[in-house]
Amino acid sequence: MDHNQIFSDTTQELDKVSPSFCVAKWNQVTVHLSTGLTHSCHHPSAHKIPIEEIKISPSALHNTSFKKEQRKLMLEGKRPSECDYCWRAEDSKQGDTVVYSDRITKSSEPWAKPYINSIAAMPWDADANPTYLEVDFDTTCNLKCMYCSPSYSSTWRQEIERHGPYKLSQDLHSLDWLKQIGQLPIPANQENPYIDAFWQWFPDIVHNLQTFRITGGEPLLSKNTFKILDFLIENPQPQMEFNINSNLDVPGELFDKFINKIKIIQEMKAVRLFKVYTSNESHGEQAEYIRFGLNYESWLKNCHRVLSEVPDSHLTVMAAYNILSLPKFKLFMDDIIDMKWKYTAQPHRKNPVSLDVPYIRWPHFLAPWVAGTENLHYVEDAVTHMYRNIHQMHWPPLCGKGFFDYEVNRFERLYNVVKDEMIKLERNPEQMDKLRSDFYLYTIQYEERKNINFLNTFPEYEELFNKSKESHNRCQTI
Repeated sequence: MDHNQIFSDTTQELDKVSPSFCVAKWNQVTVHLSTGLTHSCHHPSAHKIPIEEIKISPSALHNTSFKKEQRKLMLEGKRPSECDYCWRAEDSKQGDTVVYSDRITKSSEPWAKPYINSIAAMPWDADANPTYLEVDFDTTCNLKCMYCSPSYSSTWRQEIERHGPYKLSQDLHSLDWLKQIGQLPIPANQENPYIDAFWQWFPDIVHNLQTFRITGGEPLLSKNTFKILDFLIENPQPQMEFNINSNLDVPGELFDKFINKIKIIQEMKAVRLFKVYTSNESHGEQAEYIRFGLNYESWLKNCHRVLSEVPDSHLTVMAAYNILSLPKFKLFMDDIIDMKWKYTAQPHRKNPVSLDVPYIRWPHFLAPWVAGTENLHYVEDAVTHMYRNIHQMHWPPLCGKGFFDYEVNRFERLYNVVKDEMIKLERNPEQMDKLRSDFYLYTIQYEERKNINFLNTFPEYEELFNKSKESHNRCQTI
């Protein structure tokens, strides 16, 4: 059965419960222990975990009273506003083309689909044990990705402590504001009640987990990550898929330690499957501009090390598609294609490399549609490039060595969303000016603080940069 048929079947099953029902709201959770925030699915904004709730039960790391209210809306067929990423995708249908949002694709996963009926039968306010758990322990990180913030990166926090927030139409990354709204991370060397609650909760639920994922910050810089690796060596979970997010550009000695422990876990069959999720969204120096502190060649080398040194490992590259991704995305895709060709050649290893392309919505001025319709051709060319390099399941030499239909579907869906938003912005020049003014202000401060040059790195965007400066001047005169 192909993926489109799977998604179609899942849609029918979900619709029997309600047209807005999504299994992820019950079975999937991301817990940011460094800030005490949680959300189910990576699209909705994270919300605060009340301390008084985890004092009653550590299960409140997932089952907050707020989240239960969102579940109730879904069971009633109403659309929670925090899930607008999927509502946009579902409303962007192009002619007869069926658009499968992440509500559908996530609910099709093995950790989700078998539970549709049992969840629908639960009281809306019941505590749910996740089958997919994602957690970060702290925000220690060696990169300052331009779409990230002090809430998720210690080096970002250090920059803001040194230089202050970015001065845009509104201050960006104000530490005072983050403290006020409860999103300023607890330093890694301080007591953290959320981490304490996690270590109480985790041994009780680990046997139910089908997928466990560690993220960050950079998790390979956290002692708790290696504590988890040791826990799995001592307490094997053969039913569980184990995933780690990593920028894959950490010091070599630390990376060697990580590789060696993962090898032990695999040799023991302590987990069912191991995957690394890494991020990148452009090529070469443009990628290094976006993900400041990254060495692109080092990242690429470590991608190959994971795939070559850890038997049966899988690598997913997550591209946070943003306004600066457009010019070099095809070159970046060629590096992904090269990995697909190299490691799918092993007959026992199926689909070891995949590409996921969500888009940036915040900061708003970094969204891909701010580039304008004059740059839409970059996105269109990238989708075309994907179609030209699609795998051929009926011809064994090419099976798995190109992009899969679900990868193409997601990226084509992104193209439709970006195109629609570009057209909307063209019809609202005042809003376009605000976004491009902030893009201009952010860019000149970003490069000044980091001693880099935007136009030297992105010569394709000279016109966009000049237009953004003009937008800023217009905003100044209002």
